[in-house]
Amino acid sequence: MRKRAIGLAFATALVLAAPAAPAKEAAPEAADPVLEARMTRITSELRCLVCQNQTIADSHAELAVDLRRQTRELLVQGKTDREVIEYMTARYGDFVLYRPPLQANTGLLWFGPAAMLLAGAGILVLILRRRSRMPAGAFEADDESIDAIDTDAMTKP
Repeated sequence: MRKRAIGLAFATALVLAAPAAPAKEAAPEAADPVLEARMTRITSELRCLVCQNQTIADSHAELAVDLRRQTRELLVQGKTDREVIEYMTARYGDFVLYRPPLQANTGLLWFGPAAMLLAGAGILVLILRRRSRMPAGAFEADDESIDAIDTDAMTKP
């Protein structure tokens, strides 16, 4: 009973000592749901420059919030989806595109993973071929290592 009371007092002290996190305001939504859907579609195609592995639509970084607001403002001004994406690309480069275009400077992004996979498979094939040509005795454990294992096993209870 006493342990339970001490545990409860400790838990209460932790809760009271923890600083309260201020709540953030919800992101303002456009009055027009069609405009908001367009904004979400566009920002889901743009990379967050802070997080880099999230879209602007998914990120909670301050820059992403600013870019969503800027996208909304451009759409309110009457810009097309393509114009908004071109504006962001002109300002931040191709890096802001979640799916960058296939160009000479982005070729490594597109073909790098496949090249690495092929290189790894090639190295694996070379290693396996070399191992198949080695004599069978090359894979057996040394007598010294077997003796060390046996003595360790005997000395431990």
